[in-house]
Amino acid sequence: MADRRESWRAAIYAAGMLAITTALALVASCTVTDGDTIRCGDERIRITGIDAPETRKCRKGRRCVPGDGGASTRAMEEAVEGKALRIVRLGTDRYGRTLGVVYADGANIACSQLAAEQAFYIRRWDDDGLVRADCPDLAARRTIDQRTIES
Repeated sequence: MADRRESWRAAIYAAGMLAITTALALVASCTVTDGDTIRCGDERIRITGIDAPETRKCRKGRRCVPGDGGASTRAMEEAVEGKALRIVRLGTDRYGRTLGVVYADGANIACSQLAAEQAFYIRRWDDDGLVRADCPDLAARRTIDQRTIES
């Protein structure tokens, strides 16, 4: 009976590891689109949990977070340049972008953007609370009122 339980445990563990491996990927080459989006090949990845200033004019009828979009983009480039990226894919948004948490050499790049004061934490956009878990003090300090951001 104990052997059977161990077999089941091993099978469940293997299935769990397969699911995690499917969700995670190491990526060699990505480019920065703006302060909260990167592109890896054909895949656009929207970093969850943060909103960065727009690189272009804010679209009519929408409220955008304050700041310099160019500076935010440069900070994101600095956060990912030359680093091994690991992507935790959480789903897709209405624009077809992958929603994900991205780690550059083990550091959550959303947290890097918050630390550089180039993005704001948006709790309702923090799928699974991973940004808040990785940098709770920064998330608390850089939170912006959700009502100022339109979805």
